[in-house]
Amino acid sequence: MAERKALPIGVFDSGVGGLTVLKSLHEELPNEDLVYLGDTARLPYGTKSPASISRYAGQATAKLQEQGIKLLVVACNTASAVALETLRLQMDPLPVIGVVEPGAAAAVQARPRGKHLVLATEATVGLHAYRDAIAGIDPDAHVDELPCEMLVALAEEGWTTGAVAEAIVHRYVDAFKEGDFIPNSVILGCTHFPLLREPIASAFDDDVTIIDSASTTAAHARELLASAGLLHDAGGSLRFMATDGASRFARVGGMFLGKRLTRADIEIVDL
Repeated sequence: MAERKALPIGVFDSGVGGLTVLKSLHEELPNEDLVYLGDTARLPYGTKSPASISRYAGQATAKLQEQGIKLLVVACNTASAVALETLRLQMDPLPVIGVVEPGAAAAVQARPRGKHLVLATEATVGLHAYRDAIAGIDPDAHVDELPCEMLVALAEEGWTTGAVAEAIVHRYVDAFKEGDFIPNSVILGCTHFPLLREPIASAFDDDVTIIDSASTTAAHARELLASAGLLHDAGGSLRFMATDGASRFARVGGMFLGKRLTRADIEIVDL
């Protein structure tokens, strides 16, 4: 058991967005070693077919399995929606968690029988992953989904506060508000969007609850490891792998993680 406790947690995403999940995991579980894989050579997953997404996710998982991990966190909304059950079979008996289920559960807990608005990419909205997950927990809930593709580019450019970010967020949200759906919870259904929490929150009334799938996933990981007796009491290292573009990964990833990364910090791997 002691040897299993010391194994790292594996985290993967199609790019750098999942680093918001890694950051939350590191804050929630500071004694755990974390190894991150960004499949940057094949991003974005959202434009690919379900068969390709499942294949890519399986290859990324196999690479992390080689590292000897005790838990896999799928820090990608698209892969969580398409391939989670397949990855659980691949990793069995080791646990696998995605970002959709914890985010949906947190929204329902915060606002039972509520009206939930999911802000996500077009791919995640098209898959209706959050809508289906919420319906499975709270059949009386109401869910609407709003694709906000340009917010991804804002996050990667580092334009996460100020007039430009606020204007683009309001362009999406104000057009949505012209309809009849008035949410009491807003789910940040893309791993890029926690960086834009401030302008997103400012676009809604103060009584609207903002649900961050990164922090809820980290809390779920802690609960899972604690229940399995696998929490580690010493460690805290961060390791980064990518399939292409080490320099860009370091530049953009540093903003997501809130710490400086250099090209030398990123190991380029083949899947």
